[in-house]
Amino acid sequence: MKPVTPIAGLMLATLALSACAAPNPSAAPGTLIVAGYGGSYEEAFKQSVIPGFEKSCSCRVTYISGSSTDTVAKLKAQQAAPQIDVALIDDGVQNQAVQAGLLAKLDPKTVTNLANVIDLARLPGDVGVGFSLNATGIAYNTDYYAKNGLPAPKRLSDLAHAGLKGKLVMPSITQTYGLGALLMAAKVGGGSEREVGPGFAGIKKVAANAVTFDTTADVSNYFLQGQAVASVWGNSRVQMLAKKGFPVEFVYPEEGALPLIATVNVVNKAPHPDLAQKFVNTLLDPAAQKTMAESNFNGPTVKGVQLDPALAAKVVGQDRAAELRKLDWAVINENRAAWTDRWTKEVEQ
Repeated sequence: MKPVTPIAGLMLATLALSACAAPNPSAAPGTLIVAGYGGSYEEAFKQSVIPGFEKSCSCRVTYISGSSTDTVAKLKAQQAAPQIDVALIDDGVQNQAVQAGLLAKLDPKTVTNLANVIDLARLPGDVGVGFSLNATGIAYNTDYYAKNGLPAPKRLSDLAHAGLKGKLVMPSITQTYGLGALLMAAKVGGGSEREVGPGFAGIKKVAANAVTFDTTADVSNYFLQGQAVASVWGNSRVQMLAKKGFPVEFVYPEEGALPLIATVNVVNKAPHPDLAQKFVNTLLDPAAQKTMAESNFNGPTVKGVQLDPALAAKVVGQDRAAELRKLDWAVINENRAAWTDRWTKEVEQ
């Protein structure tokens, strides 16, 4: 990934200064702990967001990478004595964390940019907020497909093609992409979140081609090392891999891609609640939103963010996100443990 440009760096430094009160020279700097996505997300945060925030707030930021389910598991384990201040997690898992009392309400007096967030990314009671738009669909190696005479995938079932035997990296249901694959298969089979049985029948056909079941949400190394040539993955991660020159494309499947909103949350009883609230506000600043779109193809959730047309064509824009299939997370989370158990027994055998 290219380093952040001087202009982008200046913009982030400026926005971070506006987000934080003037530092007290006599106060010892704190260490804000942020738990979030690995891979391209982690790279983008460390290069494009964290340095400016650290400078303006006289603090240090430690970034702990992991999938959304991993992060929520950490929050549950630490609930009596939280160590994490900010959690970056997918919207579905975020709903579980709210129900468990793990997250705090945002303070509109500090998170002033909250007022400019689109309705799709506002969360009930302002316990957390969506900071980027993405979609779950299909990723495939265009060179491999062309050289082996495989038709470009148009739907999830195309990943069951015999030519992909041992060449598919399948996301586990323990992370959002795997859950998305199950729900896509359920829809194709005439089911839904309330009737997921057809989804298991469909996903088992696809999973028969799997070389592995990934739990990290970042499958780029499988593509780079030639272990896999297709997967169910997120648009922004596919675009990041393509940016490095790898022949990969993202497909919005015919049965409908699933919206994926990355949320930023202040942990309930966080060690540094004030810094955590300011960090959230920084992520919602239009300049930060634009920089994150430029650095890792996150679709902005803040109104009025202007992107270059070529970049806008690659991210999940607000218009497209509104057209994506909406999910009933209350039903999903009520049944997710049972689905996970069934997946383990029937899919990842």
